[in-house]
Amino acid sequence: MKTLPEIRWDADGLAPVVIADAATGAVLTLAYANREALESTLATGSTWLWSRSRNELWNKGATSGNTQRVVSVSVDCDADALLYRVVPNGPACHTGAASCFATTLPLEDAAEAPDAAAFATAIGALARTIDSRKRHPIEGSYTAKLFAGGVDRIGKKIGEEATEVVIAAKNADRGELVWETADLLYHALVLLAERGVSLDEVGAELSRRAKPTD
Repeated sequence: MKTLPEIRWDADGLAPVVIADAATGAVLTLAYANREALESTLATGSTWLWSRSRNELWNKGATSGNTQRVVSVSVDCDADALLYRVVPNGPACHTGAASCFATTLPLEDAAEAPDAAAFATAIGALARTIDSRKRHPIEGSYTAKLFAGGVDRIGKKIGEEATEVVIAAKNADRGELVWETADLLYHALVLLAERGVSLDEVGAELSRRAKPTD
């Protein structure tokens, strides 16, 4: 194994680990790792952590099946915290929620803003459900029927949904526009899954486009 960078472990030999969805950027969990957990994560590409309550090393999902594939590990500027970017296979929280940060506290006089994290979490969860339907078809499932029809059937639906989005916009019907846009995004995700294109790839392209141009 390559030499680890110098990590500023705390008095108990631990460092906090922020675990985020690699596709959406949504924060899933705040946990802790020691040197052994970090080395195991780097060696296996699976999330390893240190349980402070059980005082033992543990592999995320080993019991529940809700594993995480680690795509990158970063160290913060002070070298005392870690960031795991992961592809989750199921919910991150023991409660069954996609994220351990499912409870939002109200802010006094806070300006109303779009909840980008919630949107990213929803897109990621939907993409995982679609992928599951592709790998494990359920009889009668609409998604499974789309996959059975291949690119032609999925593409036809995308064309129909795109037209309905335009009609909703021209009708100035906000609710209809939201509904039809959700349909369009869903079918686009099905097409990506059919062709084996990941959200990571799409996200990378969006990030490239978001960079200021010279």
